Amino acid sequence: MSLNETLEKLSNACGVTGRENEVRELMIQLMKPYADEIVVDRLENVIAIKKGKSTAPKIMLAAHMDEVGLMVKTITKEGFLQFTKMGGIDDRILPAQKVIVFSRKGTFPGIIGSKPPHIQKEEERKKVINFDELFIDIGAESKEDAAALGVAIGDPVGFDVKYTQLGKDVVIGKAFDNRAGCVAMVEALKLMEKTDCTVCAVGTVQEEVGLRGAATAAFGVDPDLALALDVTIAGDVPGVREFDTSVKMGKGPAITISDSGLITHPKVLRVLLDTAEEEKIPFQLESGLLGSTDAARISITRQGIPSGTVSIPTRYIHSPVGMLSLKDIENSAKLTVAAIQRISKYF
Repeated sequence: MSLNETLEKLSNACGVTGRENEVRELMIQLMKPYADEIVVDRLENVIAIKKGKSTAPKIMLAAHMDEVGLMVKTITKEGFLQFTKMGGIDDRILPAQKVIVFSRKGTFPGIIGSKPPHIQKEEERKKVINFDELFIDIGAESKEDAAALGVAIGDPVGFDVKYTQLGKDVVIGKAFDNRAGCVAMVEALKLMEKTDCTVCAVGTVQEEVGLRGAATAAFGVDPDLALALDVTIAGDVPGVREFDTSVKMGKGPAITISDSGLITHPKVLRVLLDTAEEEKIPFQLESGLLGSTDAARISITRQGIPSGTVSIPTRYIHSPVGMLSLKDIENSAKLTVAAIQRISKYF
């Protein structure tokens, strides 16, 4: 399966944070041919283990499987679904979005509705509609009708967006945060062939609500160092200042120097920079972002785990649809593998 096909399959799957089972099953299939062992832990992180020498460092790769989405909170007597947000979503992008409700009896399409502008007062038209004033319309006639369909409180709701290729290298799709990182991790395992290091490639859960899966997985794996494979904001769009972020789509993976939760360990940063330069892999540097990745939680697990992040520049993250360059995923995987081959010289 090509990188493009792998991303399409993972992007179209539903994995709203805390309900990652569909993505996890795909990740097991994708990583199994390149791993000596596959383990699913109690929190349902999936861990693919590629065994190396006992004298070499143990490395954890982490790519979170979950995506931002919604969850059914209440069902009105008229059959409309009210919802809560799962992860950071801007309320401004929600009205009129097509969604899919995942119930125990199957999936149901719906649309996020709101009070029509024709009957709004002037002051209402000027303000952002809060998510708790919105609702999901699945065409049900009553609360009982919705229940008969199998829809219940706690059901996950994903955005209804299908993966599309634009030209040769650019693609758009749902949940690139962080199916793109998952693809980079799978590609890294493919490219790795042999390594002295033991590599534990972890598809983590619940990153979007507090980096939770990474914390428990890192405690169990107990690696000598870790790399998170994630996405980052591509700032090459109108309205974004160079000061906010200089990272651009198609210019190579971004190596994090610091973000709100992590100051990259100096040795990890050094090996990434040296590797990129020696292998002539294009890269960008990133510092000062308000967000963070699984690496932030991994780095403070147990007595501390030297950690860093390799990110794929992606436009429009935490919205229904993102955009990225397939070359950036490919180069992220190449950088990861080449860095692992050099790790023993630094640790």
